[in-house]
Amino acid sequence: MIKGLHHAAYRCRDSEETRKFYEDFLGLPLINAFEITETKTGRATHVLHSFYAMDDGSCLAFFEVCGDDPGPFEFKPQHDYDLHIAVEVAHADLEPMRARGLAAGIETRGPADHGFIDSIYFRDPNGYVVELTAKRPDHDDQIARARERAGDRLAAWQRAKVDYR
Repeated sequence: MIKGLHHAAYRCRDSEETRKFYEDFLGLPLINAFEITETKTGRATHVLHSFYAMDDGSCLAFFEVCGDDPGPFEFKPQHDYDLHIAVEVAHADLEPMRARGLAAGIETRGPADHGFIDSIYFRDPNGYVVELTAKRPDHDDQIARARERAGDRLAAWQRAKVDYR
């Protein structure tokens, strides 16, 4: 069945601007980039697909599309609830990365205490929120306890959400 995440892909405004953020700032090495000139259905296109590797072998990937193919895409500052990319780091890396983001003039927020993790947030050049998250020492125990209640909490939400609309 599913073994893990290979890559998650997003649109980007400019591949070099995106590379500077993900490789130079975050430290994710660019491991592949290739041009796509024809879709699987035979339609001409002009796209660069680039991949940035994480330590576990998974990647964040981006498509820079020239022209309006497959249609216009609105780059805008995304709200955390709408779209954000969360990647795990060591707890010791949070404060240095926060300071680095502030020094570089990158929109930087946090730290945020989520109980089982601590996080800081940046906005990438495409408007996406990138969360660096570090597990707390009791993370796995907290997740195990939460898993026992997850189904019941989802069912309760489904029943109650009609009151919030």
